[in-house]
Amino acid sequence: MLTDTHAHLDFPQLQADFDGVLSRAAVAQVTRIVTIGTSVEGSRRALRLAEAHPHIFAVAGVHPNNVAEEPAGYVEGLRALTGNPHVVAIGETGLDYHYLPSTRGGSVEDDAANKRLQAEFFRWQLSLAAELQLPVVIHERDAWEDTVAILREYTGRVRAVFHCFGKSPAHAQAIFDLGHLVSFTGIVTFKNAEAAQKTAATCPADRYMVETDCPYLAPIPHRGKTCEPSYVRHTAEFIAKLRGIPLEEVARETERTANDFFRFPGS
Repeated sequence: MLTDTHAHLDFPQLQADFDGVLSRAAVAQVTRIVTIGTSVEGSRRALRLAEAHPHIFAVAGVHPNNVAEEPAGYVEGLRALTGNPHVVAIGETGLDYHYLPSTRGGSVEDDAANKRLQAEFFRWQLSLAAELQLPVVIHERDAWEDTVAILREYTGRVRAVFHCFGKSPAHAQAIFDLGHLVSFTGIVTFKNAEAAQKTAATCPADRYMVETDCPYLAPIPHRGKTCEPSYVRHTAEFIAKLRGIPLEEVARETERTANDFFRFPGS
């Protein structure tokens, strides 16, 4: 019925009761989970989970906050994973200026160097996705203009989803105009998420998906708890109310979009 299109099943918060996590997802009719890599090693873990569970699929990539720590050989390491049919996209990749070195005692020069490195990793992963004809999962935080500018260089060569989307309908339209998608987390259920709610209420039926970003961003009524894939149903139910349609219609819309975007093997 629903796909959690962005989860981090390899993260330690979900390991103590992993079988329970999967069981509760099934009860909530979350029939597929896309688990996302944030480093080469994390992407390997994601792939192992996908190989072990037929309803789990992997995305391989390096998160912008991890680029400075990624060891040499990341190019070869990531490329080696992408030939596996369980890997359905590249990511999450993008730009994040929220946690620059200056927030941890670094200098302005350190910030500039980190931004250049993030852009290098972002462009390389976009190029890899274009080469392999895989979609891309985008992370953007406090770096909107630079992210869109780099992505615009690949117009017509890649298709992307901006995950954890929390911006206005005008921002979403800029993404749609480039041929890309948005995806909503539990943030859309928060009282202070008016921009995300307006976007979720009005965006075209074929341009959005739902996700948890678990173990983070649990929706109401679980806000503040460890998030898990079953909670994507709460997000979908909230979006259904915003759009004035039944949950089943949101499920149909998001499933069609997820199938078209990720091209899941066997779907």
